[in-house]
Amino acid sequence: MAKYFDVHPQNPQARILDNVVDLIRSGSLVAYPTDSCFALGCQLGNREGLSRIRSIRHLDDRHHFTLMCQNFAQLGQFVHIDNRVFRAIKAATPGSYTFILPATNEVPRQLLHPKKKTVGVRIPDHVVTQALLAELGEPLLSSTLLLPDEDEPMTQGWEIKERLDHEVDAVLDSGDCGTEPTTVVDFSGGDAEIVRRGAGDPSRFE
Repeated sequence: MAKYFDVHPQNPQARILDNVVDLIRSGSLVAYPTDSCFALGCQLGNREGLSRIRSIRHLDDRHHFTLMCQNFAQLGQFVHIDNRVFRAIKAATPGSYTFILPATNEVPRQLLHPKKKTVGVRIPDHVVTQALLAELGEPLLSSTLLLPDEDEPMTQGWEIKERLDHEVDAVLDSGDCGTEPTTVVDFSGGDAEIVRRGAGDPSRFE
């Protein structure tokens, strides 16, 4: 059974975050809120966690996983980014955008797009997510909690606990969060290509 943690949306309790981070570091898969709906997350090098996300979402090896980063210092360790792209991304973050960029050698090979050698990165604008990332001290390997054959992501912590009770190890709930996935912008070719229109305003990249 998944553990359920109810955390304050503006002042998340350190004790609860400590417990969730301990679970992540011990290999657990968690469902957690972001500024663009719930996500599934595990530690970066957690092969089993990655496999479980693929299984829950029925993903193939062409899916772009996302590194949920606390700030640009973290983001810059895992992707190659030139000054022009840096300025464009900086102006839009933190926010509900995922950016696809060429990965550095710090990114485990199993996370990369098999042909492009790219990975998704983003910096969320959500108090609880930011607090969780600060406590973890590293990016969280993540994927939107969108179940197969469903058009809408799951948005209620209690429902996630109920439906995925034996598929995730913990649910972190802070009440209402975003209900729409991120806008995805691919910068891997140099210019911005909007791959998915979502919660972030795509017009700034058009």
